[in-house]
Amino acid sequence: MIKRSSVLVFLSGVTLLGASSLEAQNPVDATANIVSDGETNSFVPRPDAAKNDVSLEYSFLDKALAYMVLRMGPSTRQGLGRPDPLVGTHHVYGHKSRFRLEGNRIIFSLLDPEDFAPLAEYRRDLERVGSEVDITSLPRNEQLAYWINLHNVAVIEQIAAHYPVASPSRIRVGPNKRPLDEARFIEVAGVKLSPKDIRTAIVYPNWDDPVVMYGFFRGEIGGPSIQRTAYTGANVRALLNESANEFVNSLRGVEGNGGTLLVSKIYDEAAAFYFPRTEQDLHAHLAEFAEDDVAAILARTSAIETNIYDDAIADLAGGEREPEYNYVDDNNRFRGVRLTASMRRMLSERANKYEKLRDQGRIGRVIILPGTSSAEEEIASEVD
Repeated sequence: MIKRSSVLVFLSGVTLLGASSLEAQNPVDATANIVSDGETNSFVPRPDAAKNDVSLEYSFLDKALAYMVLRMGPSTRQGLGRPDPLVGTHHVYGHKSRFRLEGNRIIFSLLDPEDFAPLAEYRRDLERVGSEVDITSLPRNEQLAYWINLHNVAVIEQIAAHYPVASPSRIRVGPNKRPLDEARFIEVAGVKLSPKDIRTAIVYPNWDDPVVMYGFFRGEIGGPSIQRTAYTGANVRALLNESANEFVNSLRGVEGNGGTLLVSKIYDEAAAFYFPRTEQDLHAHLAEFAEDDVAAILARTSAIETNIYDDAIADLAGGEREPEYNYVDDNNRFRGVRLTASMRRMLSERANKYEKLRDQGRIGRVIILPGTSSAEEEIASEVD
């Protein structure tokens, strides 16, 4: 149910209910076109934001994510070896990473370009919401959900537009051919932003809880996982805790090497905001979400190295167009095989992983996350 004064975000446009009062509170300046510290200051949450009852609704994004995101389940913390090449070739198609069963996947290779076309329009809808509504006056959880969703939609849209690509880090966007993460192709209230700007110039400086890191999907195996549900003001705390738990307890998040703690490079980007005393602060943060295996690693390590990151695309096919074969159906029509051999191999590996998770009793279990005592309290709590 949508509350009075809600903002509806959906594919065919944006419906603003009660928006005139918002605009009167704080008109949006749409004249800027290059990001700077001063410009991103216009996105600092207002102190009285909690008094506002306006919320954003993301039903289209919910449906899109449910359609194109494949769950991979929690990490078993067992790295995989390199797959064998197919018979008759020396080339190994598809994912080869030891982390290839970690983190949810978007099925880019199984969808046609037109399937992703609505995302570009939806991204523009989200930009328009941020230009027509004073985002800074919304409750803080609503603001945070908005920025995470805009970031993730923009990243997915650009990867789809450049697919197939082995790594999103290789994508170049715009006339200046900037790397995807640094390209300012997003525009909110006249301010041009990159995905990295949203993280490091808007969210990280204005939210004190490092759990916000885990909401941002970078399109790569090495980063936090994409959820199958859109972030909202109501669920953002729960989803961020879920993402943090999955990432911290994965091999791509934390490993041990003797007395040294090896962690993901995503913590480098966030260190200045959340971990000024890197070893002490990061240890404490990881301990909040660590389950038994990772807790044991934390207990025996002191020095920290940030050297884990796999920039392979978080899809099923490794960003490759593997040769496809046709078969003739019962009506003598040629049909393409959408599931290539490498995708079938990966789905088989995923099935084996799920068997192990079931044997370990980890499927369907309830995880008690730090700082929460009930589901209602978690939904209601605000991310600082």
